[in-house]
Amino acid sequence: MRGVTPLELMFDLAAVVAIGAAAGELADGFAGGQIGAALTGFLCSFFMIWWAWMNYTWFASAYDDGSPGFRVLTMVLMFGALILAAGIGDVFSGEPIWMSLTGFILMRMVLVVLWLGAARGDSDRRTTALSYAGGVSLAQVYWIALVVTASPASPTYLPLFALGAALELSVPAIAERKGATAWHRAHIIARYGRLTLIVLGQCFLAIVAALQAGSEAGAAASLWQAVLFALIAFSLWSIYFADEAQLGDTRLNRALLWGYGHVAVLAAAALVGGGMRILASSQGQTNAAELLIGLSAAAFIASLWVIRDALRLDGRARSILPVSAALLIAGSCVPNPTLEWIATLLVLTAVARRHASQRRAT
Repeated sequence: MRGVTPLELMFDLAAVVAIGAAAGELADGFAGGQIGAALTGFLCSFFMIWWAWMNYTWFASAYDDGSPGFRVLTMVLMFGALILAAGIGDVFSGEPIWMSLTGFILMRMVLVVLWLGAARGDSDRRTTALSYAGGVSLAQVYWIALVVTASPASPTYLPLFALGAALELSVPAIAERKGATAWHRAHIIARYGRLTLIVLGQCFLAIVAALQAGSEAGAAASLWQAVLFALIAFSLWSIYFADEAQLGDTRLNRALLWGYGHVAVLAAAALVGGGMRILASSQGQTNAAELLIGLSAAAFIASLWVIRDALRLDGRARSILPVSAALLIAGSCVPNPTLEWIATLLVLTAVARRHASQRRAT
């Protein structure tokens, strides 16, 4: 069985530093009342972080040979993730994203070098590897042209950004049809699970902030808020790590659905943590932050249903997550959404989902 290496875990840490920077900027944007711009900046920056992480993860699953060259290139890729993190503020401020783009392109061009090495060493999949290298290179030319020619304030910027994201997403879908790479199913599941855990750690930062606020102000409300944060975080963990296998088989269409679908799962988890950080900061926007937590939690479990439960469960168990997501959305959209409702519903969902797994096992 292909295990997760310490080098991969260190790479995850670099990626999560960037995610944490984006979550911090999100909280600052909410505090300043720039809610729409903050959400847009977060989603754009999250896509860059997640996409670079995902591409490296699948490549390493198939081609990590433990060589000094591979390790050095991975470290360069990590440094690119830290450059990306350092430039996250520009994504939120509406400035040209040169620093983040530099980090992203560095990560992507390291991947091109890795794919060229794979093309040389794996003759059976040479066409696949060269397709990856060419597609990734073409996408980087597009990103540079976008930043050079379009202002972030332009109404065409976001549609053009979305077009670039679609170009990036198309590369694996095209390349893998020329010959599937030999990635390891259990390894990929473990890698995604570990990143999900680390992203949910954003909730723990908010719990600590809430407890510190309660200690300084002597307020029982802050302690109660921390308890609710913990219930939400533990429930999301339980729902994600159900007994059913995350990725049922290795067919390309299933692998793409599961691998790509995790962008919604992971972004939603990060947004839940970001919403908690906004509440813990006590800087206003309470209703907006609770709405963000509720809708993000709904997106988390709805996305899990699409990529896992809809394919793995049947009967009433199959409806647990979509019903819960619908109730979360309904409860979050009332004039004064409450954390108590969100936490209670998620705890009940986690218990029901765990019970369904146990019944299915027997």
